[in-house]
Amino acid sequence: MSEWNDKVKRLLKSELVRKGISNSDLVNLLEQIGIEETKSSIDSKISRGTFSASFFLQCLTAIGCEKIEIEEYESQLSIVAEPQTEYKSKN
Repeated sequence: MSEWNDKVKRLLKSELVRKGISNSDLVNLLEQIGIEETKSSIDSKISRGTFSASFFLQCLTAIGCEKIEIEEYESQLSIVAEPQTEYKSKN
C-alpha cells in the first residue's frame, strides 16, 4: 500500500475513533446526507485506503468534522546535501 493511501486511511479512521463513530454508524450518517453505501463497501474502502476524495469529504461531512490535522512528514524526508569533505589538490 502506498504511504499516501495509508495516510488518508489513518486520517479517516482517527476522525471516526475521535468522534466514537463505527462504520455501521457511518452508513446511517452518510444516508442522512443522501449517500448510499453499505457497511461492507465502507469496510472495504477504508481497509484498502483507496477511496476517492469525494468519499473522504462525504465521510468528514457526515460525521460533522470541520477541520483535520495532517501530520507533518518533514522528519521522514531525506535531505540530500553535498558532503562536507575537503578536497586535496595535487601540486
